[in-house]
Formats: sequence, structure tokens, C-alpha cells
Amino acid sequence: MAAMASFNDTVIENFRANDGVLGEYWEGKTTLLLHTPGRKSGKNFVNPLVAAPDGDTYLLCGSAAGAPADPQWVANLEALEGPVTIELGAETLTAGHKVVRPGDEGWERLYGVWREYWPAAAEYETKTDRKFPVVVITPNR
Repeated sequence: MAAMASFNDTVIENFRANDGVLGEYWEGKTTLLLHTPGRKSGKNFVNPLVAAPDGDTYLLCGSAAGAPADPQWVANLEALEGPVTIELGAETLTAGHKVVRPGDEGWERLYGVWREYWPAAAEYETKTDRKFPVVVITPNR
């Protein structure tokens, strides 16, 4: 677990130092930093995530790289009433959010957009039978 936190800390530091532009694995892709309060702890968590543009919104996916369970940030968002804070480029914004689960109306289209944007999704799918929730983020500008 500490290794993941350390990896995320490095990504977050690079994101902030370069106004949201990341190289290597994320080269040419939109990423954002999602701030979520822990539903149990109340602690603020920051997660760097690939954000597929979809009109005026961004799509995040709770793939956890194909882990057997959803990442905790998905449950934290589901428990959160009101806007979430995101860092997008050099801006810090509030945003609306909606978790769309497999079987929900619109999930297939939304997941298809994210999957096309982030080709590693195909590999993630081979690691689990779980279908991934998609989160629609609507920045308040």
C-alpha cells in the first residue's frame, strides 16, 4: 500500500509542477486530480486519474487497473453529497459528479468512450470479471 501512495504522490507532484501535463504513461492524455473526503475517516484523499473528455464533462473509470474490487474513491464519491474538488490543468475547481454503474442507463456508451480513450482498459478487463463503474465529472466554470 505504501508503494502505491508513493507512486501517486510522485504523479501528483509532477501534475502540479507541470500544470496538469504528464508524460510517460499519460503522454497526450487528460488527467485530473480528484479530491474525495473519506466516507469513514473524513480524511481528504487525492487520486490522479485519466479523464476522458466527453463534451463538457470528463469520464473517470473505477478500474483500479483490473483489481477485483472498485477503488475506494468510487465509494467515497457515492457517499458524497454536493460537489467534489478537482484539479484540472492549472485550475482547482468544484465539479458535479455522478457514478454510473454497469446496468445503469448510459453505462455502455460512457464506458465505451473511456475504453477507447484509455487503451490499457482492454488489459484491465482481462484481470477481473468485474465491470468497472464510470464517473461523470462536470466542472463548475
